[in-house]
Amino acid sequence: MTNYHGSLWVGIDPGLAGAVAVIDRDGRLLEVADMPALSDGGKRRVDPAGLVAVLMGAVGQIRMATVERVHSMPKQGVASAFSFGASYGVVLGVLAALRVPYQLVTPQRWKREMMDGQGKEKAASRMVARRLWPDHADLFARVKDDGRAEAALIAEWGRRSHHHAGAGASETQPPPASSDPGRSTTGAPG
Repeated sequence: MTNYHGSLWVGIDPGLAGAVAVIDRDGRLLEVADMPALSDGGKRRVDPAGLVAVLMGAVGQIRMATVERVHSMPKQGVASAFSFGASYGVVLGVLAALRVPYQLVTPQRWKREMMDGQGKEKAASRMVARRLWPDHADLFARVKDDGRAEAALIAEWGRRSHHHAGAGASETQPPPASSDPGRSTTGAPG
């Protein structure tokens, strides 16, 4: 990731087909990266070191990372649910280790506010992202680019929710105040 300066907003679609997007305080899309993954015995999993590498250039300038709050789906297999939960945990763990403040938002909430009546399907996410960032429409052109589109829209939701005080996410996690595990945190940096 490029080194950036100023207030940045990060959106993360935490699945293996997800992505990480970075926007600036004016809503300009600066970067989108597919979720880094490793092959582990024929199975793919989120690569923690790869995710650190994606975020490293922005650490210190990230005002807030917004992560889609996910859960297992009915009829989802046990192995699939475990894999998805592991990916989610890696994302939250990397953010905490990098001391990046983050908030969680349900897909229902960010889609209701960002999709502008376009529907809630993944193809609609790509369409809305192309409309918001026409100079980057090529990043959202393929069907499999829905993770990129959703990460960008999640970042924009986070930016907008911050500007509309009181409309924030359902849960916010401040960065640790110190490396001492016995010390409590006092809140996200202002």
